[in-house]
Amino acid sequence: MNSTAQELQIHDIRGIVEIPDWSFGLFLALCFTVIVILALIVYLIFNYIKKKKNTVRKEYYSILQTLDLNDTKTAAYSITKHGSLLAQTQREKRLIAQLNAQLEEHKYKKSVSSFDDSIKNQFQIFMESIDV
Repeated sequence: MNSTAQELQIHDIRGIVEIPDWSFGLFLALCFTVIVILALIVYLIFNYIKKKKNTVRKEYYSILQTLDLNDTKTAAYSITKHGSLLAQTQREKRLIAQLNAQLEEHKYKKSVSSFDDSIKNQFQIFMESIDV
């Protein structure tokens, strides 16, 4: 039997043909596309957070700008709260700390006197130092 199998020649079978394969290139293109999309999403989220942070700062600044200094007690609490949240640089933090020290006498009391000129000037200097 072995000899008859060797004598038979099959002409229909051909040699191995190489088939072009693009799967690795497509995989790399897909990875690149995913990385670009993720980077874009991170960039957009970062910008959204940055803009929101600036919007909050602008809101605090607007509150302090429209503050009624004749209502001494409310103004003292508002300056302390929003000024502390608004101060970022060392100079701004130092100015708000000095202003808060002066405002202590206008808080925690039932009746308080109006702001004197030194507190108003200190508040004006603080507001001018803020960069929004």
